[in-house]
Amino acid sequence: MSFHALFLEVSGWLAVDPTVDLNPPAQAPPGKVGEAANTILGWMKWGGLVGSVGAFIASGIMMSVGRRNRNNMAVDGAAGVPWIVGGLALILGSASLVGFLI
Repeated sequence: MSFHALFLEVSGWLAVDPTVDLNPPAQAPPGKVGEAANTILGWMKWGGLVGSVGAFIASGIMMSVGRRNRNNMAVDGAAGVPWIVGGLALILGSASLVGFLI
């Protein structure tokens, strides 16, 4: 990008009227689409939470079974815990994350 093009972009950005609302409030979706979307998102969230609990249980089983003579299995179970916590944080914080980005 040339300096001239960059200057034009910045000057256009600075020329925006400060009284204009650049982030208008969200409108409700038409009809029953919003209700259906909330139902689907709720099911997905609960499915993710149930899957996370199952993954924690599976990691615990792998660590306890792999305690003797199967060290690799115990290591794999322990290595899965940070991934489970990261996925759980992403599931629980997804609405806030999307709201922050938009």
